[in-house]
Amino acid sequence: VQLVESGGGSVQSGGSLRLSCVVSGYTYSSYCMGWFRQAPGKEREGVAHISSDGRTIYADSVKGRFTTSQDNAKNTLYLQMNSLKPEDTAMYYCAADSRDCSWLQEENGAKFGYWGQGTQVTVSS
Repeated sequence: VQLVESGGGSVQSGGSLRLSCVVSGYTYSSYCMGWFRQAPGKEREGVAHISSDGRTIYADSVKGRFTTSQDNAKNTLYLQMNSLKPEDTAMYYCAADSRDCSWLQEENGAKFGYWGQGTQVTVSS
């Protein structure tokens, strides 16, 4: 299984970015996909999760600003990030696993089996 993120970059506060995560080699019929971020000196934080039945879970810090979606035909997961703030600056990672999202989101994603290499998001004030 391979996950490849893209779409990171540098924007000013209030701007938008859309991250993509292309998944290949995943053969399970059910899944949970997650977005995580980690800033220097901070613990990894779960941002958003989406399951194969379309249910989504968002961190309180991004609710109303970030939206995760999926295009199954393209095997791609998206994270639309609007109204970005300097505190959103971090390396963003996508993760995948066949198990339940509610369980996987615990422990800051340590239970996820597959991870991408990350894409950097920098928001300036």
